[in-house]
Amino acid sequence: QVQLVESGGGLVQAGGSLRLFCIASGRAFSSYDMGWFRQAPGKEREFVAAINWSGNTAYADSVKGRFTISRDNAKNMVYLQMNSLKPEDTAVYYCAAKWGTRNIPVIASYEYDYWGQGTQVTVSS
Repeated sequence: QVQLVESGGGLVQAGGSLRLFCIASGRAFSSYDMGWFRQAPGKEREFVAAINWSGNTAYADSVKGRFTISRDNAKNMVYLQMNSLKPEDTAVYYCAAKWGTRNIPVIASYEYDYWGQGTQVTVSS
């Protein structure tokens, strides 16, 4: 069982930066694939970024070049550095985890088994 808690969200002006944090409880964090997803009002949850157990990363086209996902296995943490934020990045951001089985990042939300409660990111124009 893994419990995830996100933090770091807030209100920022367009062009600004935020860093999201996700801390995981439980053992063997280094063996888990981790992902960030987001959901804007009236929209479906969408993939943002993923990092698998071996450190391979993947990004949605909409955030490529602006967002960076990373992890610190010693601290059971995964991060999402968000730069050059746009109003369309406004959403609740969720951290997700699944036991790692492949050497590629997992981008499908249905494959993740554990989810955090989410943290709100609001980007003003």
